[in-house]
Amino acid sequence: MNESTITEFVFLDFSGSYSALGFLFTLVLICYTILLLGNLLIMVTVWTDAKLFQSPMYFFLANLSLLDVSLGSVAAPKLLTDVLNGGGTISYAGCMTQILAFHLLEAVEMFLLTVMAYDRYMAICHPLRYATIMDWQRCSRLVILCWILAIIHGIFQTVVTAKLPFCGSNVLDNFFCDITQLLKLSCSDVHVSEILLVFNNGVILFPCFLILLISYVTILSTLCGRFGKRGRKGLSTCGSHLMVVFLFYGPLAFVYIKPASANQVDKMLGVFYMVVTPALNPLIYTLRNQEMKGAMGKLKNKCKHFLLPQQE
Repeated sequence: MNESTITEFVFLDFSGSYSALGFLFTLVLICYTILLLGNLLIMVTVWTDAKLFQSPMYFFLANLSLLDVSLGSVAAPKLLTDVLNGGGTISYAGCMTQILAFHLLEAVEMFLLTVMAYDRYMAICHPLRYATIMDWQRCSRLVILCWILAIIHGIFQTVVTAKLPFCGSNVLDNFFCDITQLLKLSCSDVHVSEILLVFNNGVILFPCFLILLISYVTILSTLCGRFGKRGRKGLSTCGSHLMVVFLFYGPLAFVYIKPASANQVDKMLGVFYMVVTPALNPLIYTLRNQEMKGAMGKLKNKCKHFLLPQQE
């Protein structure tokens, strides 16, 4: 039974210098603005373009953009407000909600990136069967499965954390609620809880990473024999996917697949994977994708036609 006497947590890092906090505020504000505008633009472009909307790759991309907006919104708005107020606190219930939302959404994104790798594998390595296998129903079911598995993961992480008693310090050495910091504040032995959390993270991370690795190794070996336009297009698409996978998995694995610690690198990586990475994703996918650029150009013309008065 949870015997916590703490009702709220205080974020320690708001006691830093004005220049450091100013830099943090500017970085998060710019990234969050790009995150919202870029990902919303991708979603609107896919949903309003019939050709893109019927493509599994862009269906998954629109879902990824929705996840990036949601994941970035878990901590960024409160972080910006706390910096302006010169300090930050969060209730116990709010902290657990933030943990649940973050771990649920990052797990959905992890599973979705794996599904996107499988989609590219089928499209490049089995093009004749691709349209039959990756139909609308299967794509929808894969996205639903991603959410179901992520909900289980998020609830497990939150329940294990919520069962820990907190009866001492309530100061979190971070900008947001983070499990690794909460483990340090617990007034009980957290060894078993730490093993359970690391094991749970590893159970979903390593299989997904293995599937990603096998998929892209197979894809790249297949594309090595194609030097035409189709091969270059496939390499460009897979290059974008691999860049997003690296940006997502790198910081996440460094922070969570190891015992709890407290250092500046972990805290900056936390800001990176919660705000910076979701802001980079739309840039990576749009700048390297001619179909998206063309569809965005059509959307721009539609908006001009709708907004500007017609000349008689």
